[in-house]
Parts: sequence; structure tokens; C-alpha cells
Amino acid sequence: MQIEVVEAKFRNGAHGYSFSPNGIDLKVGDYCIVDTEKGRDLVKITKASYLIEAENLVEPLKNVVKKATDDDISMAEENYKKAEGLYSEVKSIIMSDNLEMKVVSVECNYNFTRLTINFTSENRVDFREIVKKLADKYNVRIELRQIGPRDATRILGGIGSCGKECCCKQGFGTDEHVSIKMAKNQSLSLNPNNISGLCGKLLCCLAYENPYYEEVVKLMPKVNSYVNTPDGEGTVMYNDLLKKKVSVKFLTESSSEIKEYDLDQIKFSKAKK
Repeated sequence: MQIEVVEAKFRNGAHGYSFSPNGIDLKVGDYCIVDTEKGRDLVKITKASYLIEAENLVEPLKNVVKKATDDDISMAEENYKKAEGLYSEVKSIIMSDNLEMKVVSVECNYNFTRLTINFTSENRVDFREIVKKLADKYNVRIELRQIGPRDATRILGGIGSCGKECCCKQGFGTDEHVSIKMAKNQSLSLNPNNISGLCGKLLCCLAYENPYYEEVVKLMPKVNSYVNTPDGEGTVMYNDLLKKKVSVKFLTESSSEIKEYDLDQIKFSKAKK
């Protein structure tokens, strides 16, 4: 059985979520109000109506309630700024209770009925009392959400070692499991300083680029294997995976020489598995 859905993202969200369009005609870029387990909120459509198999749904499908009006969007923007403005105050209240947690951001839903405080901590924190204190002060539902270093960097942003904004802030790589094998596939130095991002974890771009390298590495000969070239048989010294070029070493009685060839110029007995 197939079900019609749209994909949408919450403000500052890294992932898209599926909703039932509920008979409403929606286009990419439209803002709309949706039902969630925590109440209604504003989302932006990132993928228009399409069909999926019902068994592929991870959670019960929530509905789009309506298209957001200009007033809904204006109210949401005002409330977002209001929540962000509470950052210093919330941080001071939490610090006064000597809780071992670092406040990363303060967010709210579009109509300010829920205040979400994202924080990091090396330990588990009992924040029941601080939730009561904050709820009494702001008269809204309070949610304290412990997040990891990746999510903290995604929220705060920053410039990576490549000179560009962090991949996680741009929405790249965050849906993927990042492993050291990905760095090996890409022939990168395994020095943690070279393959770690601002969060201290493996670079998100390793996962973003990995599918290309996984396919290309299967086509390349093994380093130290023998290959046939237009200039005779030699030993593979290095594979340039991006350019699909192979560096081959030739030995003679008196000297050695390394030449570079396009992948389609060489022949080898067995492709790398």
C-alpha cells in the first residue's frame, strides 16, 4: 500500500520529516503548520507530494494542518528572536544551580508554547528541578534536550579546515554514519587532527564523499601489484582516485622511473575487490 507524503524541515533542523499533505496542495518552499507529538509547529516543505510504501514509515504519520499565513510566519519570527534573546538569562539560571551542563541554544516552537533548551554535558544531568523553575518563570512547557558534539556544532556553526562553513550546518553528511574506513577509502592521513571537524568527531564530508570513493577504489589496482602499461610491466606505487590515474614504477639494472597513466591505459590481472 502506498501513501502520499510531503517532506519538510523544522527551523534549524538537519533532517527532513514526512507528513501527510492532508489534501492540501503544497510546493517546495511553502511554509505550513503541522501536528507533532509536542504540539503544532511551523515547517518548510523541502519535497513536494510523492508516494512511499506504508511499511517504510518509521513513525505514525502526522498531518499538515494548514498552509502558514503571513501572520503565522511573522509571529514565528518574532518568537524565535524572543527565545534566542533568553539565552543569557537561561544560562545564568542554570549556572546558579551549579548543574554540569553547557547551554548551546534556546529555541521555541512557532507560537511560543514550548521552550527547548539544547545543552551538552559529559555526564547525565538530573534537571527536574531546573525544569520546574524555568516553567514557572516563563509560563511555557520546558524541554531540556541533551545533544552531542555534532549537533552542537550544527547549531552553532563555524568554519571548517577547508575554509567553508561546516558540512553539518549546511545539511551534508549528518544522516550518515562516519567511520575511519571512509578516510582509508579516500587515502587520507589517519592523523586525528587532519580528519576531525570542529566537533572533535570525524569529518562529516568523509561520509558525503564516500560513495564516489567506494566505487572508484574497486576499479583501481592494488598498490605494490604488477600491471601492464604501454611502456611494459611495472609496480603500482600510488592511485589518484579523483583523477583515476595510476603511478607505476619501472626498474632497470641501473635506474628506476615512475610514470603516471590513466586507468584505461593499464591492464592488471585482477581488479581489487
